[in-house]
Amino acid sequence: MKKILFSLLVLSFISCTKDMQIIVTEQVINPHYIGNGIEWDPYDEAISWGCELSDADWAELYKRLDYMKPQYVRCMINSPFTYYNNGQYDKYRNTRNIIKLLSYCQQNDITVVYGEYNPPTWEMKGSEAWVEMAVDYLNFLVGENGFSCIKNFVIFNEPDGDWASTNGNYDFWLKMYYRFAAEMAKYPALSDVKLAGPDVVLNYKNAASDYDYLGWVEQTSLKANEITGVYDVHAYPGRRYVLSGDFGKDVRKIRATVPANKQFIFGEGGYKYGSDPADSLLLLEYWRRVQGHPFTKGSDCNMLVYDYFYSLDMPVFVIEAMNNGASGVAAWMLDDAMHSNGDSGRTEDIKLWGMWNILGEEVFADLSQEEPRPWYYSWSQICRLFPKDCDILAVQAKLPQGVFACASKAKTGELSFVLVNTSGKDFCISLQFPRTLQEASLWTMQESEQKNVPSINQEAFEGNSAKITLYAESMISISEL
Repeated sequence: MKKILFSLLVLSFISCTKDMQIIVTEQVINPHYIGNGIEWDPYDEAISWGCELSDADWAELYKRLDYMKPQYVRCMINSPFTYYNNGQYDKYRNTRNIIKLLSYCQQNDITVVYGEYNPPTWEMKGSEAWVEMAVDYLNFLVGENGFSCIKNFVIFNEPDGDWASTNGNYDFWLKMYYRFAAEMAKYPALSDVKLAGPDVVLNYKNAASDYDYLGWVEQTSLKANEITGVYDVHAYPGRRYVLSGDFGKDVRKIRATVPANKQFIFGEGGYKYGSDPADSLLLLEYWRRVQGHPFTKGSDCNMLVYDYFYSLDMPVFVIEAMNNGASGVAAWMLDDAMHSNGDSGRTEDIKLWGMWNILGEEVFADLSQEEPRPWYYSWSQICRLFPKDCDILAVQAKLPQGVFACASKAKTGELSFVLVNTSGKDFCISLQFPRTLQEASLWTMQESEQKNVPSINQEAFEGNSAKITLYAESMISISEL
């Protein structure tokens, strides 16, 4: 991987070789965008590690999120760490973290998709006791604590999976979906909370299931659209698949399957490198880093989140989602300290996917893990550039392979534009907006020569057109926000 990064550095210094014209239009191609954000779960297992997050940890998290400005957060709990205690329901158990998390979202007008990964025990997956406990706890959060930021409720995580308690049984899931909706209807405070579903995995088919992921979406649209607030899909594509445009084509298929009166979001989004031969070198590097690692076995992680190229790949993921009809993306995930593999509580096998590990020093004896990784900076721009209820605008351009662009208009009228170059070539860009911009800023990110963090510059930008240089392996944004 060091050789790959070195080659990117060398390429970033070549001269601009080709002109490219890009026109941001006023044509709306994706209206009322929900927003981009992050999976942020309430550190359930940290309690079992004997290391509650300190007030200083929370203050640092809030500071970083203030910069990121997530518009949408997916927040999932594990009930055995919260309200389910050795067979007993206790809604006041271990509430500190979930209250602090949701308080931040409420105060900052962040849309929250909340849910439960699994029933308290797999044997309870069809039990009325679980339905009643889960919905009462939801009411505890929304009704008793006033967290109206919770807009949607997920009842099973990835129910199409052979790793889920449902094991891909769509009819069972649909039955439970309706049972949860009926229980929620008993609580007046939950009248504005809708179900999110089916929460299935892009391009996956469980041999035990009657449907692939698209079939789950289609069946839900036919049989449960009236109780579905937002359609929810997870995506962990390979790098070639996204950069080639194939991912965008599949996003359009989902959009075409979801009813026109509903939106769909990516509840989880990240990269995996095991299914595509074109990603084989990345996969080899991934496993090289796993060998002998002190706090992950590689079973559910991404060892490449430390790398600069990932800070470009994640924006490309969301650009392709926005341009092809999705209404929001929650990146997986904010913090390594949120989960171990299988929620086992084992600190030697955590899900290393985050922007940092806020307990790097306290639990893992490695203070360096607490520092933000490069993709935090680029993802923050993606959250800030596409605010809640903005419209995604059409961009006219003949973009070469490896270059991606997207634009938005906020509900208050401000324009934003992002451009990502993964091609290995420099380009001279002639950029035109539909009107003169007011007090806009130009934000650029390139790999630092000294260390693997982005260097960020802001400059004044005025007028409705400009000539800019798009360097190899870089990201540029222009925004009035």
